[in-house]
Amino acid sequence: MREPPPRTIYLKDYAPPPFLISTIELDVDIREDHALVRATLALARNPKSADAHAPLVLDGDEIELVSVALDGRVLAPGDYKLGEESLCIDKVAERFTLETVSRIRPRKNTRLEGLYASANGFFTQCEAQGFRRITWFIDRPDVMARYTNTIHADRDRYPVLLSNGNLIAEGEEAGGRHWAKWHDPFPKPCYLFAMVAAKLERLDDSFVTRSGREAKLALYVEPGKLDQCGFAMRCLKSAMKWDEDVFGLELDLDGYMIVAVGDFNSGAMENKGLNIFNTKYVLARPDTATDIDYQNIDRVVAHEYFHNWTGDRVTCRDWFQLSLKEGLTVFRDQEYGADMYSRVVQRIQEVRGLRAAQFPEDAGPMAHPVRPAAYMEIRNFYTMTVYEKGAEVVRMQHTLLGPRAFRAGMDLYFRRHDGQAVTTDDFVQAMHDASGIDLTQFRRWYEQAGTPVLEVEGKYDGAAKRYVLTLKQSCPPTPGQEKKLPFHIPFALGLVGPDGKDLPL
Repeated sequence: MREPPPRTIYLKDYAPPPFLISTIELDVDIREDHALVRATLALARNPKSADAHAPLVLDGDEIELVSVALDGRVLAPGDYKLGEESLCIDKVAERFTLETVSRIRPRKNTRLEGLYASANGFFTQCEAQGFRRITWFIDRPDVMARYTNTIHADRDRYPVLLSNGNLIAEGEEAGGRHWAKWHDPFPKPCYLFAMVAAKLERLDDSFVTRSGREAKLALYVEPGKLDQCGFAMRCLKSAMKWDEDVFGLELDLDGYMIVAVGDFNSGAMENKGLNIFNTKYVLARPDTATDIDYQNIDRVVAHEYFHNWTGDRVTCRDWFQLSLKEGLTVFRDQEYGADMYSRVVQRIQEVRGLRAAQFPEDAGPMAHPVRPAAYMEIRNFYTMTVYEKGAEVVRMQHTLLGPRAFRAGMDLYFRRHDGQAVTTDDFVQAMHDASGIDLTQFRRWYEQAGTPVLEVEGKYDGAAKRYVLTLKQSCPPTPGQEKKLPFHIPFALGLVGPDGKDLPL
């Protein structure tokens, strides 16, 4: 039997979701060979949807459905349609509550997406579409809900039970089991959900925010590795202080947690209040780590913490907008690195990396815009173009506006869009409105692929004391974009006199 061909998703086809989810209450009962997941969703029809009579369609992947209840009434199999990756209910009210009970098998989850087993316990990775492997949900980033999660597990085998937000209750159960209940007060998309049930060691610390709140910090590592995580904790506190000083952004939860695990399919993940890291970017000791290792840990810890605002509090409307959070947050971690180390050296390293890896990507068959127009598999767009070129596009706006106006644009961006899922256009519009600088043409940086080429020629007329600088730009064709419109490119100019001093312009 042939698998169906992959379906292409187009940005031009974006439509608001027919339903929104205001809250989700999860109850995850972890056993050795399975987990039973009860999810209670508060749903309502989306007034912005063009289809006022659309059926409810939930995403699911490798989930065994046990039961479905609509407003407390258990549905019979004929009341819904169950597909391999969908659960559809045709007739629902304007507002309603849906409860599903499902069985998943984390120990058989070799994709490391959703809830999966590791040597020391159970962990999650939900970006980009892993949450549908935990429970039935509308798995798209513009559906933002407030999460409450209760976790049950064996106390001896899995003494640490963590999830997003703040711990609000915990207790003992029969049979040597225990439970913990977590609540995240901020709405978030499901790709930012996280959960851990494991045997881990913990390093505790605290941070006093600029408003005077004491936040509890905790770093969890696999047994026997506690002596290797002190540097990562110092990096976290340094990043928190820097974000307050430079962008005025303060931690918004009672605490902040990092979990480091060897079996993790990314470098790190910015789940709200509970970052999950590959051990590569947490563990370091002078006898086992190089200077570059330490610097990478500093930058990655900072990057994931900075996502708390640029990615979590304000997130992507759809996956085409991935650079909205990643390009902006890479720029922020670059600025952090410049302030912590040598700005000149950091910049040279970043440009060398860009020229070595992103320029060839832009010049080859995989060239794509910072905001792609189509994809088949979104994981294929976690690229140098989306991350590093996306950061350079943000940096150009910083250059055009200047530090003060750029900060005003960031402040306006957060005021307008806190708690929302938005687009790169929304970000540029905030910069435009805060500065008064027309960035209409600048938006092409998000739409067009390729690296533009600048031809620069300068001529000086000594008699007339006149210097003429001529610039010409071009951009070679890239797949699907044969002809390019001119980019808005910031260009810095300075003249030096015979005495070696700058000439006023």
